Amino acid sequence: MTFLKKYGERNGGPMVYYLIICRSLTYAQRTAQVLERVGIPGWVQRAPKLISKEGCGYCVRIPERRLTDALTVLRREGMSPKQVFLQTAEGEYSEVKS
Repeated sequence: MTFLKKYGERNGGPMVYYLIICRSLTYAQRTAQVLERVGIPGWVQRAPKLISKEGCGYCVRIPERRLTDALTVLRREGMSPKQVFLQTAEGEYSEVKS
């Protein structure tokens, strides 16, 4: 399966996402629920092994354009993320200072 088939396209170009790394599945689910309540779509998924320091972590994937809003909401709710990574269209990851 190609990246574009898996993650879709936006305005004719590949989608780019941010991954909010969470300390547990429950925390990832809570994070996604908080974001959904304010209209920010978030998908809970296993954190890629390349970026998961603890082996079996979870993350919430959000659209690129919603990162600032998501971080603001999470901080207001006392749920600061453990780490945040940019997932490029090529499937590469780079850590973002949150």
